[in-house]
Amino acid sequence: MLREIVLDTETTGTDAKTDRLIEIGGIELLNHIPTGHEFHRYINPQRAVSQGAFAVHGLSDAFLADKPVFAAVLPDFLDFCGDATLVIHNAAFDVGFLNAEYARLGERAPPSIDLAGVVDTLALARRKHPGAANNLDALCARYGIDNTKRVKHGALLDAQILAEVYIELLGGKQTTLGLTLESASPVRVASHAAPAAIGPRAVRSRLSEAERAAHAAFTASLGASAIWRDYVSDETAG
Repeated sequence: MLREIVLDTETTGTDAKTDRLIEIGGIELLNHIPTGHEFHRYINPQRAVSQGAFAVHGLSDAFLADKPVFAAVLPDFLDFCGDATLVIHNAAFDVGFLNAEYARLGERAPPSIDLAGVVDTLALARRKHPGAANNLDALCARYGIDNTKRVKHGALLDAQILAEVYIELLGGKQTTLGLTLESASPVRVASHAAPAAIGPRAVRSRLSEAERAAHAAFTASLGASAIWRDYVSDETAG
C-alpha cells in the first residue's frame, strides 16, 4: 500500500539559513486517497516574522509567542510522517527549511530529508503544463478546485488543496483512485453462445370470426384477379 504525506509549511521569511518554520500542515494519502488523518502545528520561531512573510500568511509574532518550539513538535511530526513519501509543491523550499531546523538540533537531529525522494508537484506541473503558470492558485483554476478559502496562505489548508491538485496531476480521481462501481452487478456474456436468429416472424391474427367473414366477403367481391389476394394469408382467408 502506497502511503504519502502531502506537506506544506509557513516560515518567517525566505532564507532557510536565518528564517524559521512557524507552521506545518500534512495530509495522509493511502494509494492517493485522503484518509482524513492530518497533522497541524504552529511553532514559535524564536525570532520575528518578516513583514513580507506576514503579508502572505498573516501569522504574527504575538500569535506565535505561546506556541511550542520546533524541537517539541518534531517527535509528533516524525511519528506522523513515518516512512511515507513526502509530496510538496516547490519541494526544495520546504525541505530546505525542515533540514535547516533538523541541523539546529545538533546531536538530536534526525536524518536530513533527501530531496531526491520527495515528489515535487511543481516539477510535475511544469512537465504536464510547460510554459503555463503552475503556482497553486493557477493549478486550482485549471482543474476547477475550490480555493476560495485561501485568502491567506495556511499550511494545513494549502496541504488539503495540494492533495486535490496532486490527484489531478496524476490523471484525475477516476484514473488515480481506481474507482469502481461496487454496487453494479457484473454482466456476463457467454462467449460460445449461438447468436439469436434475426429475421421476420409471422404474427398471429387477432381478427374475430365475424371480422374474418366480413373480410372474406369483401375480397370475394374484388374478383379472382384482384391483387389483394396475393397478400392474403391462409389464416386470414380462413
